[in-house]
Amino acid sequence: MKPVILFGTGKISEVLLHFFRNASDRNIVACTTDRDHLPGATWNDLPCVAFEDVDHHYPPTEHDMFVALGYQDLNDLRASKVAAARAKGYQLISYVHPESGMPNDCQLGDNCFVMNSVMIHPRVTLGHNVFVWSGSMIGHHTSIGDHCWLTSSTNISGVVTVGKNCFFAVNSTVGHGIHIGNECFVGANVLVTKDAVDGQVFLVESTKAFRLNSRQFLRMSGFSNL
Repeated sequence: MKPVILFGTGKISEVLLHFFRNASDRNIVACTTDRDHLPGATWNDLPCVAFEDVDHHYPPTEHDMFVALGYQDLNDLRASKVAAARAKGYQLISYVHPESGMPNDCQLGDNCFVMNSVMIHPRVTLGHNVFVWSGSMIGHHTSIGDHCWLTSSTNISGVVTVGKNCFFAVNSTVGHGIHIGNECFVGANVLVTKDAVDGQVFLVESTKAFRLNSRQFLRMSGFSNL
């Protein structure tokens, strides 16, 4: 297997670097980012080079790449860097944690990230550049489109179709057999039970703070006596 170049030097990149170093047989040998965002000559004990020059230092004939960026602009930034890496000739690898429990009949594209402690049923398809964080559930015969992001504890039921560039926040849930269009934003604790067209946003109001402070509430409720 070829050594790997990690694209990115932010918090998401640090998370991915942790998993590559501690739960993978792939060797990260350097990192890269756009010249204007270089943190210096090194980052997390890795040599760091400008993406504009990375193919001269680490040729794509000898190295693979993983783009470890977040969900900015509904994943457009990550998608654009995936395309740029491909244009330079790099093979983009995917990372599936060895303890993910993902069935071997699941299909996934390149530059996917599947964390540990997920629950993915058989007959699931993940497109290119899909990130699935811990605690997420994806039901059987569900298809997730390219460039999507499933935050921790997302619940996608069975026989669901999700379009491209969608974002699902913590504890969001999509019901059985639902179709989600492209570029949808599903907020925290949202329940979607009807089909969604392209570009829809689903939000629920945050829980309002109680009128008493915590000490007053404990005295009033008798909670401390339980």
